[in-house]
Amino acid sequence: MTANCILERVIETKSTNDDLLERWRAGALIDPVARIAHIQTAGKGRAGRGWLSNPEDSLCFSMAFPFHRSPTELTGLSLLVGIAVIKGIARAYQLDPFDLHQAGLRLKWPNDLLLNGAKLAGILVEGGQAQVGNPSWMIVGVGINLCNANAIEKDLQNGIKVSSLEELLPQGSKLPDVEYLWLTILESFEEHFKKFDQLGFTAYQQEWLHWDAFTDQKVSISGASKDSSYGIAKGVDMNGALLLEQEDKTIAIYAGDVSLRVQS
Repeated sequence: MTANCILERVIETKSTNDDLLERWRAGALIDPVARIAHIQTAGKGRAGRGWLSNPEDSLCFSMAFPFHRSPTELTGLSLLVGIAVIKGIARAYQLDPFDLHQAGLRLKWPNDLLLNGAKLAGILVEGGQAQVGNPSWMIVGVGINLCNANAIEKDLQNGIKVSSLEELLPQGSKLPDVEYLWLTILESFEEHFKKFDQLGFTAYQQEWLHWDAFTDQKVSISGASKDSSYGIAKGVDMNGALLLEQEDKTIAIYAGDVSLRVQS
């Protein structure tokens, strides 16, 4: 199995996303590149939050990819990444995506994978366009819990439920080799990033709705500097914005510093 991008493997770094972002800012990115680290000492989640991972229990990597769309035309990218991760996992496990759906795998807008409501993986998309007419270099970071979810959950100490890939496997099966899983997901990225670059998120809207964890549920959307918004989640529009149905209107919420919670 080969990925059509530069592959970098390091023992330890602060953040693979930051490593690739530094190169983008310096104008040093030429070809797509994927970077994986056994240990990330300052792994990142969204909005500056940390991403906690135990080296033996997690797969953490980043990929830099040049899109021929402007950043404003890439609003649904993190949603597409979720789909591509699912397809990579299915291929690595030799499972039908239907089986993963039946097992409780879902996508949480805009950037998480959940397994029966517990966090399985997180996605962080950064980058941009140096100047108009240049490619939009997007740095896609992914962290996936492979095993020992209870230990990760205990280390977090924030009440967030955590799941792991080993919970998806048939009883008695072993996790695929981490290198194989990584390369399989990268192949999925390359395939779907090219399609996304041509067709945009519209080509994936209905597929994402199939995996949506919160369709027709009461949710609250909270941001760092805004009051919470409440309503019923109604999927996403053709640009990847979350549709929130309120009493007299439906509003579209775009990716930003927001968190989505089921309303109690």
